[in-house]
Amino acid sequence: MISTISRRYSLDEYRAIEEKAEERSEYRDGEIVPMPGGTLKHSRIGRNILTYFTSVLRDTQFEPINSDLRLWIPEYQRGVYPDVMIFNGEPQLNANRFDEVLNPTLIVEVLSPSTADYDRQNKFRMYRSIESFSEYLLVEQDEPFVERYSKQAQGWLLSDFSGLELSISLDSISIELPMAEIYRGVVFE
Repeated sequence: MISTISRRYSLDEYRAIEEKAEERSEYRDGEIVPMPGGTLKHSRIGRNILTYFTSVLRDTQFEPINSDLRLWIPEYQRGVYPDVMIFNGEPQLNANRFDEVLNPTLIVEVLSPSTADYDRQNKFRMYRSIESFSEYLLVEQDEPFVERYSKQAQGWLLSDFSGLELSISLDSISIELPMAEIYRGVVFE
């Protein structure tokens, strides 16, 4: 029987590694987990959402940010990279670090086969520990389908959107997000 010992990293070690890394990794309470590469569809969808939000939210108090910025989740000691985050006002930096934020209002994850379960379950549970977080979009790559979770007084409400003719009402930022904008230029087989 072969046993393997996986190394645990301190948060400072992870941050030092991440600052120099060519590829991003998530920090999971001592573990460094490489993030899988994306696909053309994934990249187009993420770009489309960010571009739409940037245009529509210009001159408002809301700021969309891409996946280059790390979200720190203190309760779980996790550093993750959502595909898109929106902040209501100034993003709150973690301990004055310019590469980690704490307070998104809305988070978007474009689902991949390798990460879909994690995004829906464990990651969503961790995101819910963030006080400012109130809306979550899970976007499919292979069909025009989006799951929207919105924070309500009694818990989280799920709404499904299927088809390019629909729009998603985003209460946290007071706009409509057309499905056709999410999937602009995406070809489905």
